[in-house]
Amino acid sequence: MAERSLPLWQAVFEKTEPRLFHRTGVLWIAREDDQYVKKTLDIFAEAKVKYEILEALELTKRYPQFQVGDPNVFGMLELESGALMARRAVAKVVDAAVQLGVQFARADVRLEPHGSKLGHGSKLGYGTPSLNTTSGDSIKAEHLVFACGPWLPKLFPDLLGSRIFPTRQEVLFFAPPAGDARFAPGRFPTWIDFTDPRVPYGFPDIESRGLKLAFDRHGPEFDPDSAGSNDRLVSSASIEEARVFLAERFPALREARLAETRVCQYENTSNGDFLIDRHPDLENVWLVGGGSGHGFKHGPAVGEYAANLIMGKGAAEKRFSYQTKGVVQNRAVF
Repeated sequence: MAERSLPLWQAVFEKTEPRLFHRTGVLWIAREDDQYVKKTLDIFAEAKVKYEILEALELTKRYPQFQVGDPNVFGMLELESGALMARRAVAKVVDAAVQLGVQFARADVRLEPHGSKLGHGSKLGYGTPSLNTTSGDSIKAEHLVFACGPWLPKLFPDLLGSRIFPTRQEVLFFAPPAGDARFAPGRFPTWIDFTDPRVPYGFPDIESRGLKLAFDRHGPEFDPDSAGSNDRLVSSASIEEARVFLAERFPALREARLAETRVCQYENTSNGDFLIDRHPDLENVWLVGGGSGHGFKHGPAVGEYAANLIMGKGAAEKRFSYQTKGVVQNRAVF
């Protein structure tokens, strides 16, 4: 899906200014015995993905910003990959869809208890369903697709409340020292570090926001609608943990100024794979979720797959089915 999505994203962004895709390269840092990365290399070879292997000495020579003390560590650099600017990319897709005739509206959907009915008692799966909003509007459609991210288990609590897990995730941006361009795109890649069990990852200093740093581990359970005063504030413990990591991996950022923080959410299925399937009880309702950031990154291919399913043009893949999603988290897809 990533292989299919990248050229589709690039086609959308071809004439966009400022740029919404930055070809920074993506650097995977791993130890020589890392089985996940080894399997990825096999997939890259089969798919003819362009990459370079950087042994420890070459890695630090190419990117001296990284401090790598272990000679068994190596880098795998995806040459044509990079970073998508998510917020503006979504807005661009909405604008493009509207130009093609799509009606876009901001509305709050009202579901009846247990998500079994929509509208005024018209059970989905029988005739043309109606979707009511809290403003009193009614939307009728032959098919309804719910791609609602961390809100999906709230809309269908009985069905998905124990199968999709929204978690709290903290993201930090650190400003490089004044006048230091070593962390800018072109000189520094997007990266992920598999030598650390927290799986730290980040982006270069794109648009002068600072180096992005986050840990790819599932945080505590999180309600995206929570109105608590600290729910969108990064904790002091997370800031300290990030600073310790920076000092170890990027010594030049040891004293870096914290420029920005964000609290967002993951929303993963039990195994980390997408849910793209028909509602098990409502034949004209489709569920698309469990994607987190991967759902956005793979968005064009996910959209193609879902559209083909709905129109009866494509074969369903078992891995995306509702039946493969359990109630116990056991992440197998990253």
